[in-house]
Amino acid sequence: METVNLHLKQENLKKDLKNRHIQLIAIGGVIGVALFMGSASASKMAGPALALAYALGGVVMYFVLRALGEVAVEHPVAASFSGYARAFCGPLASFITGWTYWYQWVVLAMCEISAVGMYMKYWAPDLAQWIPALICLGVVLTVNLIAVKYFGEFEFWFALIKVVTIIVMLLFGSAMILFGTGNGGAPVGISNLWTHGGFMPFGWLGVAKALVMVVFAYSGVELIGITAGEAVDAEHSLKSAIDKVFWRVLIFYVGSITVILSIFPWDTLPKGISPFVMVFEKIGIPYAASIVNIVILSSAASCLNSGMYVCGRMLYGLALRKEAPKFLGKLSKNQVPANGILVSAAVCLIGVYLNYTSPDNVFYYMSAITTTGCMWTWSLIMYIQYKWRKSLSAEQVSSLKYRMPCYPYANYGVILFMAAVTLGMSYDHDNLVGLYVAPCWYGGLYALYKWFNIGKAQTIADPKVQTEW
Repeated sequence: METVNLHLKQENLKKDLKNRHIQLIAIGGVIGVALFMGSASASKMAGPALALAYALGGVVMYFVLRALGEVAVEHPVAASFSGYARAFCGPLASFITGWTYWYQWVVLAMCEISAVGMYMKYWAPDLAQWIPALICLGVVLTVNLIAVKYFGEFEFWFALIKVVTIIVMLLFGSAMILFGTGNGGAPVGISNLWTHGGFMPFGWLGVAKALVMVVFAYSGVELIGITAGEAVDAEHSLKSAIDKVFWRVLIFYVGSITVILSIFPWDTLPKGISPFVMVFEKIGIPYAASIVNIVILSSAASCLNSGMYVCGRMLYGLALRKEAPKFLGKLSKNQVPANGILVSAAVCLIGVYLNYTSPDNVFYYMSAITTTGCMWTWSLIMYIQYKWRKSLSAEQVSSLKYRMPCYPYANYGVILFMAAVTLGMSYDHDNLVGLYVAPCWYGGLYALYKWFNIGKAQTIADPKVQTEW
């Protein structure tokens, strides 16, 4: 293969993640409160066409994963696309990407601890929202500091809870649609998908607005690439996870939205109540609200767990490439980047503080900011794969272990999709905060890059590079 300087030879992370861990991490990182709670508010933007938005987003997600997989299978490292960005796009892109992905997950972690605080109010309405948020952060921090295998187990079981809940909802919801189970024996049918203003009551602009929630929902799926550096069998695990996660996530999201909006007209879904609760209550499942709230809490804890994992590894990779303080590149005796995890948890305390000062708005603001970070990451992954493929000869391309299909048209398509998401954000007042914050973040990173004179690394184009791929 082509020789490139990835600056990643020093990675000493323990390879303790098994295939079953990566399979569930791949699903758990992308199925969060956006599905269980966000579907009601997202349906107000696009109506039943929300299912189409999730399908379009799913296709984009698939190509992003395949693009990442093509490079990661050849060279599995925990720094993943941040390290590849340095090799193919130069140190500035690497610096911005690494810190942006860390920032994306820290903000997403703030979303999840906010969700924990919000939904604990179901059982303890008088409890201050910041208290359960802080407790959850402490528990997840402890799990991540112990050893990567405990992170894997924790995420495996939390993700399994989400998967089982969705499957149960799909089975019983489909039975209600087809056979009238829970509806007095009268099949509900699917006419609600077009009888309340049509399938697209707000046209394509409504779909574009809903794409913002779609990207937020799917953000985190690229976590598969980060696990490569600690996978027992990276090549097999990555291929298997990427191939399966696309179909599973598509079925879970598109299937769930289709079932929910078939049973309940989109314009009748109330905000603040999970549609899953409504389906389970209609079927007659006892304590439906309590069950779903437990699932939502475990879902939020699962995503927070993934966030702590990613943030620690991303800071570790940045430190190894001298793009972050040196102490972040040290491992604990359990071979986990403890300093990076602790720093990330400390920043997440901002989320705890915001739950104290502004508990009603923090989740929605943080979700918009997360979306802009995800848009950068996905676009960069497609560009990296494009540069990587162009650097190879026809013989080298034919020998790739996991080629991305539809190159280079898929790369162009993903960029157009991102333009549509940006349009959707600009038309939605609640999401404008993401567009306001993004220039400040990237401008600040560029200033730091210049101030500390970080750009000293060689790129793939440098003939002096001799590090073996």
